[in-house]
Amino acid sequence: MLPYATVCLLAVLVAVGAVLALLVSAGWWAGAALAAALLALAVHDVTQRRHAILRFHPVLGHLRFLLEKIRPEIQQYFIERNYDGRPFDRDTRTIIYERSKGTHGDQAFGTERDVNEVGYEWLPHSAMPVPVAPGDPQPRVRIGGPDCSQPYDMALLNISAMSFGALSANAVLAMNQGAAAGGFAHDTGEGGLTELHLRYGADLVWEIGSGYFGTRTPDGDFDPARFKDVAALPTVRMVELKLSQGAKPGLGGVLPAAKVTPEIAAARGVPVGVDCVSPAFHRVFATPRELVLFIARMRELASGKPAGFKLCVGTRRELLAICKAMVAEGVTPDFIVVDGSEGGTGAAPLEYEDHVGTPLTEGLMAVHNALVGVGLRDRVRIGVGGKVAHGVDIVKRIAQGADYTNSARAMMMATGCIQAQRCHTNTCPVGVATQDPRRARALDVPDKAERVRRYQAATVEQAVRVMASLGCSSPAELGPGMLLRRISHSDTRSYADLYDWLAPGELLAEPPASWAADWAAADPDTFRPHG
Repeated sequence: MLPYATVCLLAVLVAVGAVLALLVSAGWWAGAALAAALLALAVHDVTQRRHAILRFHPVLGHLRFLLEKIRPEIQQYFIERNYDGRPFDRDTRTIIYERSKGTHGDQAFGTERDVNEVGYEWLPHSAMPVPVAPGDPQPRVRIGGPDCSQPYDMALLNISAMSFGALSANAVLAMNQGAAAGGFAHDTGEGGLTELHLRYGADLVWEIGSGYFGTRTPDGDFDPARFKDVAALPTVRMVELKLSQGAKPGLGGVLPAAKVTPEIAAARGVPVGVDCVSPAFHRVFATPRELVLFIARMRELASGKPAGFKLCVGTRRELLAICKAMVAEGVTPDFIVVDGSEGGTGAAPLEYEDHVGTPLTEGLMAVHNALVGVGLRDRVRIGVGGKVAHGVDIVKRIAQGADYTNSARAMMMATGCIQAQRCHTNTCPVGVATQDPRRARALDVPDKAERVRRYQAATVEQAVRVMASLGCSSPAELGPGMLLRRISHSDTRSYADLYDWLAPGELLAEPPASWAADWAAADPDTFRPHG
């Protein structure tokens, strides 16, 4: 193993230096002393628990921290050339790391953004901000429509769907322990609900994907009896059906056979050492009406716990077809999670990452307006995910129509991710996205769990502070008029003016011209292709 190989190599160099000093020249004592110093550093790195990268890359790992000391010049140079801007920018990375470590998140000087740039967005503060009392509990959003008998109070920021298999066991444990300590929700991802998700008792959103992992029959169909048993677990607070995800909407997934270990196979209900396939489509429904009725069945099997679905929005016509099915059947999900196309994943074709799916802003506002337009917005809560990282992200998404947010990438970074982008290679250098037990060992669970807790608490605290600066005492007071965008160098407009916002029931009464064609074409009995 690499850490111990480094220690052994340095120990050999110390011995060789000492032998040469005794037999050849006293000058070799200097080399032996240098090797001894590096050996002591390596031993320290392997045994310390604060930095995962040092535990797996002793001595050499310090080069990364050297680059951090002299940022932004050198560090930003490598980020821009190696990553092409895909990961979070430097300021966002700094915010996540510092908040997770419990250090300051402030910055000297002013904004580094070009405020005159077209597309620049900002929140207008109030001349009379409302007070924020120290130690106030986090705001909560109650999820549960009229057909839900066990509603759940959701935090404003939660852990987004990431499966065991994509994440290491230690990463799942760290997130779960952090969520339990912080009182926010942990989405299991579609890879099955495991003992890792149950160990620390965090509130769980159990996600079911097209492979029905953890609740499937031998031939890969949905198993209602097994679903009912798992959903009855007290830590399962909500059940979620995944239709699609932002980074690869309309595309299934494959966990290679080499990664399907006995532990993962047991959690997913699949054979060991065989490719684990998530189909691109579901077998339990084929129409919007069948989808809505299946969500109702999930809620019934879960004894009245909130049931909903997650999607990256495709066509507005399909979205309206789902809404028409809700109206026709008198059945609604308790929540819908909107995943933006900018969302992350462990592996996806670049074509899908860059060109397929609706970005979060447009997708969120489409879902919000569609539900308002059919008079159902008060029954359905909306969660969102897609590069949510700091307090302003939470405030902006709520102003655009969301009720709460989820984060995957930022939670990974709080757990130790350094955005090496090796998730699909099984060679994550810090043990977050790997099934290699040697690499996963580098991630210290209690330390990273506390970082996850601190990051979530500090980020929500900042969101509440920003709301107070806008004159809002609760998230319910936010609206699209509070988010401004520069349209040109001489024109600025709010989201309330920039986009059409439907009135309650407007689609049922008289659809506006901008929605009329899609509304007329939407059919609750078919996911009609593009026309």
